[in-house]
Amino acid sequence: MHAAIIMDGNGRWANRRGLPRAAGHRTGAAAVRRTVEAAPDLGISTLTLYAFSEDNWSRPPREVSALMKLLGRYLTQETSRCIANGVRLQAIGRRDRLPAPLVALLEETEHKTAGGTRLHLRLALDYSSRQSIVEAARRAGGTATEQQLSALIGPDVDLLIRTSGEQRLSDFLLWECAYAELVFTPRLWPDFTAQDLAQAVAEFHSRERRFGGVTADPARRTA
Repeated sequence: MHAAIIMDGNGRWANRRGLPRAAGHRTGAAAVRRTVEAAPDLGISTLTLYAFSEDNWSRPPREVSALMKLLGRYLTQETSRCIANGVRLQAIGRRDRLPAPLVALLEETEHKTAGGTRLHLRLALDYSSRQSIVEAARRAGGTATEQQLSALIGPDVDLLIRTSGEQRLSDFLLWECAYAELVFTPRLWPDFTAQDLAQAVAEFHSRERRFGGVTADPARRTA
């Protein structure tokens, strides 16, 4: 299963506690660890996390700088854990606008975790789905097929989760989510737990995925 999560609500979590927004981001990093650790046992083989969108550059420079530093610390602290737990980390999105030290850490982590087979962890950084689709179309040329574009853009998403109660995709994996099951939870990201992830996966399995077809006649299924 490919699950994707829009990790939303760090700032609101901090504001409700009278804390700086950076505190919400730091606490959100712990939720990332919980989620990554729980995912494989729930049947998730690929997990894509929306860590920093192209639109996030419009935030105050101080907050952006804090996010970049937090990402760097996450990579430094979690690489050995990823290796031990069979997690292969990959970044998607642009890299040319990220700080050079962060790009170096990303490349080092990708190299060190390349052998992981238990979970494919994808971090969307400086990411825009629209730009991803445009770039894939350019690379594929004018006669591109759906299959060619899919190969360039990325794997289909089975389950998309968004925290904090917002109910929109926000330019995240638009192509890949064509047939995804969507789960929206009011839980703010720093409070997201392994149990929340398990509930979302259970909700996914309770749904009938017809992909444009029709439900089989129950009488015929039991005949």
